[in-house]
Amino acid sequence: MKTHPTPNPELQDYVEREILPRYRDFDRAHNLDHVHAVIARSLALAADYAVNPDMVYAIAAYHDTGLVHGRENHHLDAGRILEADAELRRWFREEEIRTMREAVEDHRASSSHAPRSIYGRIVAEADRQIDPATIIRRTIQYGLAHYPELDREGHYARCLEHLTEKYAEGGYLQLWIAESENARQLEALRRIIRNPEELRRRFDATFDSEQHVPAKD
Repeated sequence: MKTHPTPNPELQDYVEREILPRYRDFDRAHNLDHVHAVIARSLALAADYAVNPDMVYAIAAYHDTGLVHGRENHHLDAGRILEADAELRRWFREEEIRTMREAVEDHRASSSHAPRSIYGRIVAEADRQIDPATIIRRTIQYGLAHYPELDREGHYARCLEHLTEKYAEGGYLQLWIAESENARQLEALRRIIRNPEELRRRFDATFDSEQHVPAKD
């Protein structure tokens, strides 16, 4: 069995106390469950590469912190937040901080360029979380949090538009790590998108379940 790399315990303690709690204020598609999942997948992917596990861990932990300033430029804002954190100098050199900032900036699925390092490829791939049920749920969660004025049909139209633009054939999503499970999962999601009846069935079931969940964790 492959052993996942383990980050520095002192770094983990700092991140868990000071950084991860910030995700409690974000929408359910980008909450604590999400960042924990991205961290776990990043460390799993890192096992295949000669990389610094502390850097991998920190990049994953900070990757969405920029959402505090809104979604549009959250990848750039998160990079600035990471770089400005003086505490990180306890564990990283300036050149490592720079690489980490670039990786955080490059994680966004709609980025116009490939990640500039293996660290960027790892976090970008880990952030994908391509599981059909999870993707549909996160899309609905985001819509409910940011477009409360929409009715059910409006949310379905927005969900379909987002899934088509990002995940369907010709969509802007790109995968960067051949060893991940994302390619197989992406094809499963594409089969659902191509099947209007199945997509609508899944949307309705998920939408109904989300109506009974508090708006924030």
